[in-house]
Amino acid sequence: MQSMQTDGGLAELEKNDNKNDNEIDSAYALQQYLDHIPISSIPAIQSSQVLELKAGDSLRDAIHMLYQKDIFSAAILDVSHSNTTPPTMTFTTSYIAIIDFSTMVLWCLQEYEKILENSMENSPNDGVPKVKDIESHGFFSILDRFPQIGQTKVGDLAKSFLWEPFFPVRLDDTILHALLLLSKHRLCLLPVTQQPGPGLVGFVTQNAVVQFLLQSSGLEWFDSVADKNLSYLSFENRKHPSCVSRGQSVADALKVLWQNQTCAVAVLDEQTKKLIGNVRNSDVYHLVNNDNLLRNRMILTVEEFIHTEIDNIGSEDEHGGFVAARSLSLKSRFIPKMDSPVTNKENDTLKQIMEHMTQTNSSFSFLMNDNEQVTGLVTLRDIIVQFAPPCLDSSIDGGGFFQFALEQSGCHVKNGTIIRN
Repeated sequence: MQSMQTDGGLAELEKNDNKNDNEIDSAYALQQYLDHIPISSIPAIQSSQVLELKAGDSLRDAIHMLYQKDIFSAAILDVSHSNTTPPTMTFTTSYIAIIDFSTMVLWCLQEYEKILENSMENSPNDGVPKVKDIESHGFFSILDRFPQIGQTKVGDLAKSFLWEPFFPVRLDDTILHALLLLSKHRLCLLPVTQQPGPGLVGFVTQNAVVQFLLQSSGLEWFDSVADKNLSYLSFENRKHPSCVSRGQSVADALKVLWQNQTCAVAVLDEQTKKLIGNVRNSDVYHLVNNDNLLRNRMILTVEEFIHTEIDNIGSEDEHGGFVAARSLSLKSRFIPKMDSPVTNKENDTLKQIMEHMTQTNSSFSFLMNDNEQVTGLVTLRDIIVQFAPPCLDSSIDGGGFFQFALEQSGCHVKNGTIIRN
């Protein structure tokens, strides 16, 4: 990966920091430095595949398109809106959201389960043969058999809050801009635009941002944050990780994923409560790809599921690190196996968990005690929040790019402090 030293900005900040320790603290140095590094410095942004869905596309067509192209997320384009966009407005106003494969599949499966429950209640003797016949032809046969699911428009899913907000960034925006947006909103990625001309050129992922931050390891302003012990930091899901027992069904795990809107469910041994694996939202891909797994999800235990033989062989790029765009792939070849979950000790530092998560291309890590029991869950967003305002010194005036970023984030600056509107 390329160096973060641009235009002498780092050298100048280090020089100032050494000379005026009382005037420039490490948090302010971090903020100022990241405000000078363009997003274009993040490797492989434009090598990621970009896919657009129309708000009027059916769920069946949308899921099939992502499945065929092996792409995890897509931008939703409101064609009717773009046709009426005033000349003074930018093309980005035609994009209304980001949606991902797993969310759409989980929604379809939950809607299908509701139909099955109603069917079994009304016709208990006729329901099972029909289900077996439908599911024997795979996931897409379900969408074809039940148009109330498969023909649902992508745009209608906004009513179920299944979209991620569309907050575009430009290649000449700064890393601090990206940090602010990713920390203020529940975003897995940021779409990247390049002017002039319409369309998206790539995505900035959470993983890529954390990888980029790690390049500053060893510098005072970075280490002052990253060397803190995890026990001293506050994380959203630290005390409430989602869990299932090894003997529960795959359908149970999927239900927990959906109801808790979490990225992963820990699989525990019933007696010892030790962690033996995990089921992630990305793992729903296997049910679309394997008809047997889909058909047996009600009786297949999560322990059996996590030991399913699935190709997980990763590859490295010419820099010796994993490809930056890999997290946008549906297939599991770039992530750990389900029976080898990413974990960290409670007494690890923030830097250690950052290194572990980026090396394994994971969006989370389970926190473990000395008895190998799960005590929490730390996500990439939890990490990014540690480096973004308002955690940093809020000595800012809100001008320039920051004003634009704050407006998108629903915040403003008052008396030098960032305040959520």
